[in-house]
Amino acid sequence: MKLKLLFLAIIVQSTISSFSQTKDIQYKDGNQVLSGISVKPSKPLKNNPGILILPAWMGIDDHAKDSANQLAALGYTIFVADIYGADKRPTNYNEAGKLAGYFKKNIKEYQTRIQLALDQLVKQGANPDDIVVMGYCFGGTGSVEAARTNMKVKGVVSFHGGLGRDAARTIDAITPKVLVLHGADDPYESKEEIENFQNEMRTAKTDWQMTYYANAVHSFTDKNAGNDNSKGAAYNEKAEKRSWQALLDFLKEVL
Repeated sequence: MKLKLLFLAIIVQSTISSFSQTKDIQYKDGNQVLSGISVKPSKPLKNNPGILILPAWMGIDDHAKDSANQLAALGYTIFVADIYGADKRPTNYNEAGKLAGYFKKNIKEYQTRIQLALDQLVKQGANPDDIVVMGYCFGGTGSVEAARTNMKVKGVVSFHGGLGRDAARTIDAITPKVLVLHGADDPYESKEEIENFQNEMRTAKTDWQMTYYANAVHSFTDKNAGNDNSKGAAYNEKAEKRSWQALLDFLKEVL
């Protein structure tokens, strides 16, 4: 059985590789070296649309890489952003929490790192007029920020991301379309924060959608999150599949 599973895994990886070209890309924010991942499809879609992936709080992980490979296999040009820095990869949740917390507090620095990654996506060949930003958890927070600052993208997608916003910030009109995919039982987003976000979208006259998934908490797309909802973060296979389909439908609509 183990040999059979290993053989199937090799076949799947070989199939994905035949559809894409993966390369580590170094770039900089001042003196800070960043190292993202470019994944180019062997057969790009018409107009060569691109997708920027913002990883969760542990930085570039297998989940982000798997998503990149799957989307490249569909013809999208992909760049996985490095938000923290090549020499600042967290090794545990405590370190990840401190790094993610820093960028959430210093939101302009987070916005800068997103824009730099977006620039790299274009340098790798993506059409600058056909781009979507998507992110998981901390990266979902970043994707919403890409919309709030009206980066040159067609749309943004947040998977179980943070939706909070400093009340002192002004609300400007938001041009990119916004899709938020949210666990109905996510304990990390209060009703007040969700209500404020939705009111923000209305005030900004945004074309927005927010979908809730039953019995899903935080990190519902992450297979490494376990299956204990009482911990606040857990994988939910049904929510993962439904939210991925929602992403694919959104990409077809906006790109």
